[in-house]
Amino acid sequence: MKARVKWAEGRTFLGTSGTGHSIVLGTSHGEGGTPGPSPMELLLIGTAGCSAYDVVSILEKGRQRIEDVDVAVDAVRAESDPKVFTKIHLQFTVKGRGISEAKVARAIDLSVDKYCSASQMMAAAAEVTHGFEVVDTE
Repeated sequence: MKARVKWAEGRTFLGTSGTGHSIVLGTSHGEGGTPGPSPMELLLIGTAGCSAYDVVSILEKGRQRIEDVDVAVDAVRAESDPKVFTKIHLQFTVKGRGISEAKVARAIDLSVDKYCSASQMMAAAAEVTHGFEVVDTE
């Protein structure tokens, strides 16, 4: 797996994945605000995306009629440099018809604790917790 980050200007950078996808990233430093998510925000987005991908896959294989999966991430960083994440909470909202709460809980546990490599890497430095809500649309 490969990636590249190129400085554009100021505190703006362009990241390109090995598969050719690009994203503008930066920080809130300087004039004009934020050109894109910060690198630390990208870590959270990547972790939530990794786990959401797993959860959707597991629930679809379990024949759950899911319509939407949303993962809100709340994180705490250390106060001193290097300001790593110390706590990360993933809150899943799964919407669908007749969704089994037990299957949702199992899918999330499997993802966060076994399949999602991003959450496992984050767990090496931070306390990673998760919760969920099921919204029945029937």
